[in-house]
Amino acid sequence: MIEEKIGYKFHDSKLLSRALTHPSKSKNNYQRLEFLGDSILNFVVGEFLYKNSDKQEGELTVLRSHFVSEKHLCECFDEMNLAEFVITGKSLQNELTAAIKGDVVEAVIAAMYLDGGLEQVKKFVIDKLHIEEFSTAEDDNYKSQLQELIQANFKCAMKYETIKAESGFEAKFFMDEDLIATGYGKDKTSAEQNCAFVALRKLFEE
Repeated sequence: MIEEKIGYKFHDSKLLSRALTHPSKSKNNYQRLEFLGDSILNFVVGEFLYKNSDKQEGELTVLRSHFVSEKHLCECFDEMNLAEFVITGKSLQNELTAAIKGDVVEAVIAAMYLDGGLEQVKKFVIDKLHIEEFSTAEDDNYKSQLQELIQANFKCAMKYETIKAESGFEAKFFMDEDLIATGYGKDKTSAEQNCAFVALRKLFEE
């Protein structure tokens, strides 16, 4: 049972079903819940870190980005073994990307909030997203690191241009109109993270 996996029993089972339904299956899917869940997750993680850490704003921002990142949510999704419960259309062929896994976790958070309130969400975030381990969390959100450092050291516009490539995606990072770095990945997110990693090394370690 999925409720055993997530540690919460729903009063309204339709909310949970909707949170698990991909747009390829039905118009009554998780997209609106995911929108709400993203905001709730950012608040809950931010509040927890504010109350339990004495780090300054910049450090808190980077740390929060780790726990709300697609990569972290995907890992937690896999740890809870939620894949078998996601409802998809035939076109998806049951292939769940990291983005879908992250969206489902956020949708479940929103459904949990609507069904049982904020305290239930806080319990879920602590128990299942391991936020209490923030002191040993590895800062692997290179995009966030890059943004923080550039904002502190340069006055320029930043942007990524990401396109489909032969074996995945290619991302280019620009400061104003200058190309700084290029990265590749199997999906858009990983390509941009790899690109940011290259940019970090080029700008701040050479």
